[in-house]
Amino acid sequence: MTKVRFHPLPDGRRIAFRHCEGAGPTLVFLPGYMSDMAGSKACAVIDWAVRQGRDCLLLDYSGCGESDGDFAEGTLSRWRDEVCSLIAAHCPGQVVLIGSSMGGWLMLLVALQIPDRIAALVGIAAAPDFTAWGFSDEQQAELLSGETVFEENAYGPQPTLTFAGFWVDGQSNLLLGTEIAIGCPVRLLQGQQDPDVPWEVALRLAKALRSGDVQVTLIKDGDHRLSRDCDIALLLRTLAALD
Repeated sequence: MTKVRFHPLPDGRRIAFRHCEGAGPTLVFLPGYMSDMAGSKACAVIDWAVRQGRDCLLLDYSGCGESDGDFAEGTLSRWRDEVCSLIAAHCPGQVVLIGSSMGGWLMLLVALQIPDRIAALVGIAAAPDFTAWGFSDEQQAELLSGETVFEENAYGPQPTLTFAGFWVDGQSNLLLGTEIAIGCPVRLLQGQQDPDVPWEVALRLAKALRSGDVQVTLIKDGDHRLSRDCDIALLLRTLAALD
């Protein structure tokens, strides 16, 4: 088990991360919304990386997990910059970004920010642009007026909160409406029984990406989390095949 360490940012916040050193490219796991590096998929990736002698980095966004900060202040832009700072400081060469749900949107934003560092992308129920398609008109009006939206959380006892600042920032980072200037290999894993991300989003993303090396794997009975043993085995096979 790699120990949790802390990466300091210029404003004094500390970002929690785990890093195992090994051969590259570095595997960088980006959790979903209100998630952290203690999740089953993130732990499976770093455990596999240790066994394979691969370089791997896990992290908690500010306001999440063991990192400093207030979750209410979190935005895609802020978390993108944190990821880029960690990669610059701790990843010696190219990286493979693995993005789960919101992390799949974030991996695209990171790849656009540091294109020369990206070897490949792997999305797990990637949710780009969910601020545009994931909320009702009424909810979007509430967010636009500065209110916080509360929703029932199917994955835990606490409600899912969406803050107006996050939503506004998301709306300024929409990607699916134009070509996404990413040319590296991309692998998208998507459950067709996902109640949160329609499986058609994966096809829209595949079409929008500039890369010609894009593969979409649809799991007919797969849910949003894709954390069953068979789902994790598929993820690890996907990573291994990128070597």
